[in-house]
Amino acid sequence: MPEPEAPRAGSFDLLSPDSIVAAVEDSLGLGTDGTISAYPSYVNRVYGIRLDDDREIIAKFYRPGRWSRDCILDEHRFIADAAGAELPVALPLDLGGGQSLGELVLEDDDGDHPFFFALFPKMGGRNFDAEADDDWLRLGALLGRLHAVGGLRAAPYRAVCGPTTLTRPLLAELLDQGLVHPDLAGEFRELCEATLSALDPAFEGLVLRRIHGDCHRGNILDRPGEGLYVIDFDDMMTGPASQDLWLLLPDHAEECRRELGLLVEGYESFLPFDRRELGLVEGLRFMRMVYFLAWRARQRDDSWFRASFPDWGSKSFWRSELDDLRDQAELVLNTGACAERPFRPGPMSQ
Repeated sequence: MPEPEAPRAGSFDLLSPDSIVAAVEDSLGLGTDGTISAYPSYVNRVYGIRLDDDREIIAKFYRPGRWSRDCILDEHRFIADAAGAELPVALPLDLGGGQSLGELVLEDDDGDHPFFFALFPKMGGRNFDAEADDDWLRLGALLGRLHAVGGLRAAPYRAVCGPTTLTRPLLAELLDQGLVHPDLAGEFRELCEATLSALDPAFEGLVLRRIHGDCHRGNILDRPGEGLYVIDFDDMMTGPASQDLWLLLPDHAEECRRELGLLVEGYESFLPFDRRELGLVEGLRFMRMVYFLAWRARQRDDSWFRASFPDWGSKSFWRSELDDLRDQAELVLNTGACAERPFRPGPMSQ
């Protein structure tokens, strides 16, 4: 039986339960009950831990090599600014001296491997599924408040959401590393470049500010007696407001005119909304599909990933992904900002 591959840069295979518990206890000066509950996360590693004082916390270990210290501190500053404006967010715990970011260094034969981590209070609650008009208005208002805070300062170390600033570097990463099957790489490159080129003009002149970046329903919690909470700012970026709005929709923009109209109405109770951004929705969806491919690619050396997704990177895998991207590219070119007839939301509530 062949020996397993050694963990490479960016892999979590060195991270063990003992090292996680030790990092938490050393950072807080408190013991734990020793149990760890793993939570699903596409990119990082997230664990539930109970402290000796009966508090339950969440420990988030950031994927090595993905974010610099400055990038992560941009995230923490955004959360702190939101908390200062009395927005419902989970503020990172103080690890001593006002520091919110810890570092765990593990060793193997290849040398030292640093892991950044942060600790958060556990925020119980249920995912919020908007159905009634008032639900969509609440979500829109929440994002309007969040983006108003987002405009108070810059996030100089975070990604900027745009075809050139965000998606093209990810496209280059996938192609330059030879991750796309060679029989399909040319077609993949041509399709993505044509779609991104069509999107470029739609981003010109838009106001960009700090946004959540990954504001899907799983990151909105409804806490009884407290209301809606926003969690997991790991993918925060500078970008257009519509990036946070469209992820909440249950379907494509054409099928969600009512929901979009209500989101915008709620949003504008706190911040003006540029109607041109409504035409970006399907383009942003295409960009996220490329982004998701890059997310997965960065996990390909983790042992759990190889076991869970043995077909990842095969020709059949890339053929399926290419088919999905082609379908989405057609929507980009035929609706919204790239179409002759701009997208319009449904009627606002009365």
